[in-house]
Amino acid sequence: MQRRLPPLNSLRAFESAARLLSFTRAADELSVTQSAVSHQVKALEDWAGIPLFRRDGRQVALTEAAAKFLPTVTAALDQIALAGRKLQAVDPGQGWLTVAMMPSFAGKWLVPRLADFRDKNPNIDVWIATFEAQTGALGPDVDLAIRYGKGDWPGLTSVKVLSEELFPVCAPKLAAQLKTPADLSHVTLLHDEMREDWGMWLRAAGVTTVDSTRGPGFDDSGLLIQAAIEGLGVALGRSVLVRGDLQTGQLVRPFTPSITAEFAFYLVYPPETENAPKIKAFRDWLLATANADNED
Repeated sequence: MQRRLPPLNSLRAFESAARLLSFTRAADELSVTQSAVSHQVKALEDWAGIPLFRRDGRQVALTEAAAKFLPTVTAALDQIALAGRKLQAVDPGQGWLTVAMMPSFAGKWLVPRLADFRDKNPNIDVWIATFEAQTGALGPDVDLAIRYGKGDWPGLTSVKVLSEELFPVCAPKLAAQLKTPADLSHVTLLHDEMREDWGMWLRAAGVTTVDSTRGPGFDDSGLLIQAAIEGLGVALGRSVLVRGDLQTGQLVRPFTPSITAEFAFYLVYPPETENAPKIKAFRDWLLATANADNED
């Protein structure tokens, strides 16, 4: 079936002018002259056979038909732009790089450092996806993933990025109430999905008078950290994720003992993509950044 499409350049001019309610601002956005925008909008009006704008001096307003048309045009142009970005991503040296990971790692570690990758690789746009499962094959649209585990994901190459230590953290005001680890019996313990870690830390600290199972829990470590910042209790912090909040003073370590986590953060990807330029660029940057963190 042959599509009866409006002139595409006219759609771009109309969408910009209608969204901004200004032919001048639309011209600036599209890097063309105001006359060119007017010409394209007139072409679309001729194609449709109806006016799209009401003009009153320098002011413009949408007709009723144009107001109904605008959301559909905006959505369609967004979809075309998205498809174009995906098409560019086929180029091994540029375009999108989709990296999947847990929200806590994205928010607490990667995003604060991502500008450095962008500065060094301006042709690669990182798309962070937080829907990724921690097991099995990568999703069909995922290039790389950062997973938390032991590094054993069959069919995938895994490269250890960061190991971590576990230790209690809390807001400074709450820390003033804690003199020894035994004082944890008087405050709320906060948990993430690894609830057994509190028991491991307490045993390592030689504490037998604290019930490690009590206290609220969170299915995301980022939420756990925020709860500790807000003074809801004491969390067993993961060194990778709490580093920034310790540096800013939002969290403190009330006690020095720590234990080594059983799991670590790994970069994983299909082995056949190992030498793809985008994969290599991100892998090399990630490992260098992680190593610099470890040296601090």
